[in-house]
Amino acid sequence: MELNSDACFRAVRARDRRFDGRFFVAITSTRIYCRPICPARPAKRENMRFYTSAAAAEGAGFRPCLRCRPERAPGLASVDAVSRLVGAAIAGIEEHALSSARVGELAASLGVSDRHLRRVTESELGVSPIELAQTQRLLLAKRLLGDTRLSQTEIAFASGFGSVRRFNALFKSRYGLSPRALRGSASAAEGLHCQLEFRPPLAWRSLLDYLRLRATPGVEIADETHYRRTVSIDDAQGWIAVSLGKKSNALNVELSPSLAPVVGAVIARVKRLFDLGASPDAVSTLLLQDSTLAPVVRRIPGLRVAGSFDGFELAVRAVLGQQVSVKGATTLAGRWAQVFGVPIATPYPELNRLTPTAQRMASVTADEIAALGIIGARAKCLALLARAILDRKIALTFAPNVEEQIEALMSLPGIGPWTAQYIAMRALNWPDAFPSGDLMLIRAANTTQRQLEKRSQAWRPWRSYATHYLWQSLGT
Repeated sequence: MELNSDACFRAVRARDRRFDGRFFVAITSTRIYCRPICPARPAKRENMRFYTSAAAAEGAGFRPCLRCRPERAPGLASVDAVSRLVGAAIAGIEEHALSSARVGELAASLGVSDRHLRRVTESELGVSPIELAQTQRLLLAKRLLGDTRLSQTEIAFASGFGSVRRFNALFKSRYGLSPRALRGSASAAEGLHCQLEFRPPLAWRSLLDYLRLRATPGVEIADETHYRRTVSIDDAQGWIAVSLGKKSNALNVELSPSLAPVVGAVIARVKRLFDLGASPDAVSTLLLQDSTLAPVVRRIPGLRVAGSFDGFELAVRAVLGQQVSVKGATTLAGRWAQVFGVPIATPYPELNRLTPTAQRMASVTADEIAALGIIGARAKCLALLARAILDRKIALTFAPNVEEQIEALMSLPGIGPWTAQYIAMRALNWPDAFPSGDLMLIRAANTTQRQLEKRSQAWRPWRSYATHYLWQSLGT
């Protein structure tokens, strides 16, 4: 992907937050690369080089700035990548898909050959998947060194390194420093904490309200300031608490110490759940051109599309929500979690269940599901959904082809366009999803479904955001 160097230079001079995370600027005189918003005095224009990713900058021999901390830069929305395949690969690597797996295994999960995956990532990002993974591990380690009191051994393995020796060697060769030199101050908070930055504005209260109404009892809780939930990734189990930072454009994330081995995967999922890769300026610029949307866009700047922490959990919730109220779906989701979820002890009495996995539910019959008070057709749909995920016929994480996943979802009895689009919007984080058959959308737009579908073409590629703004216009 080519960058316009003049536009990048202007963004750096202005410290424009809209471009934070979209590119990185490297300084040839210091061999350091920074975010566009770095507080340091800008270098001379002739000493600047611009890169689309931190991995590309490090591959060119630059090391990360200690002031602006590139590891904290917001991510990219899925439409920012020229190739959806590259976006899916990045998401997979963020969840440590290459910590123990090979490039071929990641490629297979994305439905391509390892040779094709290498060719595409090198063409778009200028680095191979392995180099991308190495940078991700190093930047995660750098974040944990500065923000936590974890030991260097814990950080090495949590960041995806196979050994402490490899961790120290790569750190030294890439950054010219030992990990100890980047240890945070003694003021680092007790426990396991990190900050996840975003491009402002962020309609935090609206996002919390949306999640609070749809929180699965036993698994999630949300109030006026925090979102909390239980977590199970690989063999690690625990809980997280997310709140809005007071001094910067960042979310504070607290994790139970038991989640240290999977902290990278947790961070990646929290970013998707809270849509931290969003570009609110691009969304508002487009949607303000619509007379119906403009008033609510001005009233609620920075509205995000809530994603999901667990794709299967979200898909189940979407099926349970068919033709029932939000409150009714929440009640059913709570029964689902209590009966099929694994018990867990947390500091919060309301959080006592781990969300049921597709692997667990694939062995449960439709009759057992129906016993929860779920009608037979939906119970059968949920059983088939679990099996389809286990058989890799459906991917509800980093799917390279969203349209294929939508078609695969609709091939299951009981999942129609509305449900498939809703799942694509939240589980697949697809910003152009649009459940045009939603009665609340039709009511908000004061039109017919056919006219709404036609009108929505002007909102592309941000139709998911338009959907949420239309819902907000009705107070839902």
